[in-house]
Amino acid sequence: MQLYEEALSRRALSARVGMLSQVAGVQLYTLGDGVERGVRCLEFRTGTGLIFTVLVDRAMDIARCEYRGAAIGWHSPTGFRHPGLHEYEGESGLSWLRSLSGLIVTGGLDHTLFMDAQAADHYHYTPRKQVASSLHGRIGTIPARLTGYGERWDGDECVLWAEGVIQQATVFGEDLHLVRRIEVAVGSNTIALHDEVINHGFYRTPHMFLYHINVGYPVLDEGSEYVAPIVETPWAAHEAQVRAQGVGYRTQPAPRHDFHEQVYEHTMRADDAGIVPVMLCNPWFEHGRGLGFLVETRKAEFPCMFEWQNLQEGHYALGIEPSTHHVLGKPFAQERGEANWLEHGESRHYHTRLSVLPDNAAIDAQRERIHAIAVQPEDEYVSTTSNWEPIGSGR
Repeated sequence: MQLYEEALSRRALSARVGMLSQVAGVQLYTLGDGVERGVRCLEFRTGTGLIFTVLVDRAMDIARCEYRGAAIGWHSPTGFRHPGLHEYEGESGLSWLRSLSGLIVTGGLDHTLFMDAQAADHYHYTPRKQVASSLHGRIGTIPARLTGYGERWDGDECVLWAEGVIQQATVFGEDLHLVRRIEVAVGSNTIALHDEVINHGFYRTPHMFLYHINVGYPVLDEGSEYVAPIVETPWAAHEAQVRAQGVGYRTQPAPRHDFHEQVYEHTMRADDAGIVPVMLCNPWFEHGRGLGFLVETRKAEFPCMFEWQNLQEGHYALGIEPSTHHVLGKPFAQERGEANWLEHGESRHYHTRLSVLPDNAAIDAQRERIHAIAVQPEDEYVSTTSNWEPIGSGR
């Protein structure tokens, strides 16, 4: 493994430390104050300066994330709210926003995107006429059953890991399990996220899935760049007035007063291995040293990608959002025959990599890689095409 710019074998490291926890490891603790009181957390330290926290009681989402003291993940004013305080049915379906904070907030498992009510005939229970879903679904505020965590050695490589099961279930309704495994090698700046969604119940059940990956200051700052293999942009929430706020999709401004969120759906091209890399980078960080963040998804698993610009003062974040469905949600998917359904025992797998790019050399390498896949539009104010790529088309 590489630690402190030195190659070390397992024996060499063991000779230098009494326990791995001196330089890296996974530690379980519980938050104890305010709206976060009682939330179990797993803190990962890789030995490179990468530290991140997994919220066991919030679907094992990643909350705090930093590299050598510089924040990567976004902390909103809500804090990492205990799930017992969450009011899913509140505010006409927008109460999800009172728990939106952290590097990753997962959406699903039977619904994502904006509020919707779907006929519930598939659950064969006449008092349940419909299933009403709030913004981005229920899964992000459900505690996990922690099945294990720790370190695993493979020769001279050590992998830190955690695994848990998050169950979204009701009587006369869905019984979906999210089996989540998080891995990162000691000496690495790349987090691997492995998810499996299983229909544990015996009703035919809809399935939608999304990651709300929220990057904050200082990766996001004035002059930061959104770099992605964009083929076209079928939709933007503000397409009727795309220039009204003076902010395009590519180069990010400083925080703005009274900024209204801007959301795009971009059609991305995958590389020859089916991977879609998306980067937010700040080449100007620390007087030109640079700092970036890279998200790599599989096109076959997440065929859609959204960009969320929340550039309001005090809420300053940019979201990279891989999704199983287009931004217009469940009704649009049903009209196009693109809704996902899981029978008993059926599952879907998702494999995602999140990497800190520590300097401009790493940023430039990824920029070159992305531009070799597709050269994104140079115009900051992209024209929308309303050309929706069919789900399931692969590449």
